[in-house]
Amino acid sequence: MSNTPSAPAPAPVASEHIGLKARNVSFSWEDTPLHWLPGDPFAGHTMNVLHLLLPAGERWFVHVYKQVLPYITDERLRTDVIGFIGQEAMHAAAHDDVLPHLKRLGLDPTPYTAQVDWLFEKLLGDRTLPPGRAREWWLKERVATIAAIEHYTAFLGNWILNADELDRRGADPVMLDLLRWHGAEEVEHRAVAFELFMHIDGSYRRRARTWATAFTALVFLWQRGARFFMENDPHLPHAKASFARFFQAGQQGVLPSTGAMLKSIPSYLSRSYHPSQEGSTAQAEAYLATSPGANGGAR
Repeated sequence: MSNTPSAPAPAPVASEHIGLKARNVSFSWEDTPLHWLPGDPFAGHTMNVLHLLLPAGERWFVHVYKQVLPYITDERLRTDVIGFIGQEAMHAAAHDDVLPHLKRLGLDPTPYTAQVDWLFEKLLGDRTLPPGRAREWWLKERVATIAAIEHYTAFLGNWILNADELDRRGADPVMLDLLRWHGAEEVEHRAVAFELFMHIDGSYRRRARTWATAFTALVFLWQRGARFFMENDPHLPHAKASFARFFQAGQQGVLPSTGAMLKSIPSYLSRSYHPSQEGSTAQAEAYLATSPGANGGAR
């Protein structure tokens, strides 16, 4: 597999690079209510979609990256990818642990998670392809898709670290810690997926095409997940999810704003884009140093 990019790689911000490690985390869910964001179950359920999407998605990341490790010729990048794999595996496990708690509270996520599992395991999974160009093409496609998805996980990570309105509204501290621990690590490793894509391929055409696919899939899955939670919440008969509610929640600061999400599109599609240009590693590290779940305080 060629690892010569088709265009010069955008320059990273050197000061934003940091060695990655997987942290053992512990979160206790006994006291977390179903409506963990007081007064706004829609915003809470919209964020709960993370628990449905991420376990399968991040296990898929790990599976694909283990396949691409033999093609990495840059030792620092290889070390970063191994650290990324460890962090993503821990993210999947931590969000998986929330699902039995939701079920105990009367909201069974199994029908939706089964669909997500099918997407990553079948539609985006391994294919029976002959060795050579066809197999390499499919691996490059998936690596590029992960880079596009990671652009948005880093965007969400940066947002949750700065979402002070959630604190003001009395969000459940354990759920908020889980989201911020995860968000901080997404900011911490935000450049790895993009640098890996640039290392093994770097085609701008592939970057743009897989961004369009990933963005469309994320919007589709997220709105389906929010609708699933609202329609199956035992305390909210006849509740509905809508874009109007999402837009309003973004204006109020309890969800990412629609404007900020739209601005993230030309950012990723810019030929000079590099993930290290957005977010702050120092802010992420500061949160990780004090996170109760990442430092044994929630056991």
